[in-house]
Amino acid sequence: MKKNLFFFTTLVLAAMLLIKAGCASDNTETTNKPAVSTKKKVDKHLNLSIFLDLSDRIDPKKYPNQTMEIYQRDLGYIKSVGEAFQAHLNGSKISGMDESIQLFFEPEPKAPEINDLAREMKFTFDKSNVTTETISSVVPTYVSCSEKIYNIALKDNKYIGADIWTFFKNKVKDQCIKPAHRNVLVILTDGYMFHQDNKVRVGNQTSYLTPELIKEAKLNSSEFASRMDADKFGFLPATSGLEDLKVLVIGINPQKGRNFEDDVIKKYWSDWLQAMGVTAFEIKGIDLPTYMDNIIKNAVTVKN
Repeated sequence: MKKNLFFFTTLVLAAMLLIKAGCASDNTETTNKPAVSTKKKVDKHLNLSIFLDLSDRIDPKKYPNQTMEIYQRDLGYIKSVGEAFQAHLNGSKISGMDESIQLFFEPEPKAPEINDLAREMKFTFDKSNVTTETISSVVPTYVSCSEKIYNIALKDNKYIGADIWTFFKNKVKDQCIKPAHRNVLVILTDGYMFHQDNKVRVGNQTSYLTPELIKEAKLNSSEFASRMDADKFGFLPATSGLEDLKVLVIGINPQKGRNFEDDVIKKYWSDWLQAMGVTAFEIKGIDLPTYMDNIIKNAVTVKN
């Protein structure tokens, strides 16, 4: 009888241990299951915009550069953008294609030829119109048309400035952002902002930025950041709600001999973009196109 009782007790204990082990195993599986991601799905369609600053910054007589003129660098950057867009098209399925690229100025150039060329550089691809030939025409079109645009601007020699602030205020939201797309805006500029018809100032916030303003504000010192923050120097926000826009600014080119001016300009831009809701952005100088190529292509093609 004792033997039977001992045997029965042993079986019960063994069963209890097995059940406990099974429960522990179940709990471990539940704990290690990957959590459901709440991160917003990255959209695969690309909506790419380019803004050209055709102010006197491109004038080789006023701002000569022995290594490579500014307008030649711009042309190299534009070619890289076109190549990035074309590579994106080649990697996209035709059945689900909805991709676009376009060129902007502000204000629109008075030369009708430039506006005609800009229209040629506007491409929209979907399954109803895409062909191998149209895809392969993107880079040649961007190289050829951009060269013509800069040649016309240089020959015209009338530089009224680029109104980037008004472009953000009136056009970026409506024309550079599409729902369910990766929206990327590439801006070619020296970082200064000025247009003769837009000189708004509220306290120390402005719609423009010039070397004279930086000098007048005494920002050319190592204390520029703390002074800008304390006295609220910066660009006036032109709009808001730009969370779905990625911005790449290329060509920051401070005047020579101005201490910390490069950093001041970049802080103006960085603070401004963040104030308008932009969370993904890069601000770069006027490096040679060879060195900027990967930066541009990564900015255009790499998903945030």
